[in-house]
Amino acid sequence: MTDVATAPSFPMPRECPMHPPAEYASLRADRPIAPVTMADGQRAWLVTKHEYARTLLADPRVSSNRSHPAFPIVVDSDREALADPDRPFNRTMLTQDPPTHTARRRAVITEFSVRRVQEMRPRIQQIVDECVDAMLADGGPLDLVQALSLPVPSLVICELLGVPYADRGSFQKDTKMVLNRNSTVEERFAASDRLNQYMDELVTAKEAAPGDDLLSRLIIKNRQAVTLDHLDLVGMASLLLLAGHETTANMISLGVVALLERPDELAELRTSPGLLPQAIEEMLRYFSIVDTATSRVALADIEIGGITIREGEALVIAVNAANWDDEVFAEPQRLDIHRSARHHVAFGFGVHQCLGQNLARLELEIVFETLFRRIPGLRLTVPAADLPYKDDAAIYGIHEVPVTW
Repeated sequence: MTDVATAPSFPMPRECPMHPPAEYASLRADRPIAPVTMADGQRAWLVTKHEYARTLLADPRVSSNRSHPAFPIVVDSDREALADPDRPFNRTMLTQDPPTHTARRRAVITEFSVRRVQEMRPRIQQIVDECVDAMLADGGPLDLVQALSLPVPSLVICELLGVPYADRGSFQKDTKMVLNRNSTVEERFAASDRLNQYMDELVTAKEAAPGDDLLSRLIIKNRQAVTLDHLDLVGMASLLLLAGHETTANMISLGVVALLERPDELAELRTSPGLLPQAIEEMLRYFSIVDTATSRVALADIEIGGITIREGEALVIAVNAANWDDEVFAEPQRLDIHRSARHHVAFGFGVHQCLGQNLARLELEIVFETLFRRIPGLRLTVPAADLPYKDDAAIYGIHEVPVTW
């Protein structure tokens, strides 16, 4: 890596809570593959151009292996622990390359097919209606995060996996600790260990007496053709639980705030609900809340954009930057519900593209349609600029969204 003396620090701060860091745009214009300095002093290549992001995410010479000594670490972490094969999360498909990744993804992919997810629509609608019922009974003001954004995806993923919803308080607290960039290494790994211990006990119970849920079906399938050991199953369960509630919860909060701040667009969605799926794609592009989950490491020399990425060099493929590439999305700073944004990379790209994207889309569609139909007078009680945004989290969002009607 050349010319690294002036490499800016990463992650970069936001000037506007609804926009990605302003430096992304200047780097994309002048140097779309640029050196940056990570939190631990490591140097990495930051990729901010949509074309290069998709190309690299689909390149088999680019690895997701977090145990690789050159893998970029966004927050201070214990690299020895990240490389420990006995830590369940280090054995998940998120951290594996093909063919191991392929086998682990194949084991659960049918659970998230369009058909399977659509079968869940009536139950998701019931969950959303019950949350809105409770909001209306309360009468407001209230925190939308605790009343709707977090409960809906938490209950959906709990029922899908067979996790007792009564335990949500502990796993939500530990998830928040794991994802908080301000957590110490000790706090982060202690929370991760608690999550793993919880899921270990749950998986053990399901191995002894399977039920009618995703984890039980996975256990039964695995007995017929063994591809996962016990720790692999625990890691899979922990990953699906964490990703299955935290990401969608943040998108619900951000999407509601965005629409409340744009009454004309919201009015149009109320009168033309057929626009909602397209509007959701645009919101996914606009917020791109998981900006650095697509970090990688090169397994060979790669020539791209006039740059040579050397074997063993780190890559931060910033999907938030790629989704604001003005060569692909005209006026990217404008949330346009009429935009065709299906080629965004908010869910990643290539073999590691988000497994649960069909479920996330359906949850968002049902939540937005139901909330704004049933509570047409919904409004924020504080200016959007004053909301507590998650600048401290690996998954962007809002800590609290006070609303009334």
